[in-house]
Amino acid sequence: MEAQDFQALMAGLTADIAARPLDAALADYLNARHGPHSESYRAIFDACRAAVAAGWMCKHEGGGIRYGRVIKPTPELHGFSVDVVDMDNIVGPHHLHPNGEIDLIMPLSEGALFDGHPAGWCVYPPGSAHKPTVSAGRALVLYLLPQGAIEFTKAAA
Repeated sequence: MEAQDFQALMAGLTADIAARPLDAALADYLNARHGPHSESYRAIFDACRAAVAAGWMCKHEGGGIRYGRVIKPTPELHGFSVDVVDMDNIVGPHHLHPNGEIDLIMPLSEGALFDGHPAGWCVYPPGSAHKPTVSAGRALVLYLLPQGAIEFTKAAA
């Protein structure tokens, strides 16, 4: 899996959701159409595992979390950036989502959860915030951020 192939894979997904508001209905839509039972979920999960193994995804480490911005916001991705983290039973840094955040949870350990969510999608609306938390094991989490907007805070809210 090369970076340009991954970008093409993500462009197909972002084309499907670009005009939708970031809300619970989007999470339901993504889980129905691109959830763990789907070919698209398996393709993204397989691509992420291959890219991590190749060393170009999650190539940074801080505070016990491997991470990296894989794709900056581009017109080809309908203004979304793509970040991927590798977390193992850890709480990440508190941050705000000015434009919202779409998360794809890909458990590497059976039963691993992200913010209490199992394998699949969760969506945070614009203006939301959280301390991203992986519990009950290890998971890769892919973040789609409209315009790449994220604001890390010094203190937890």
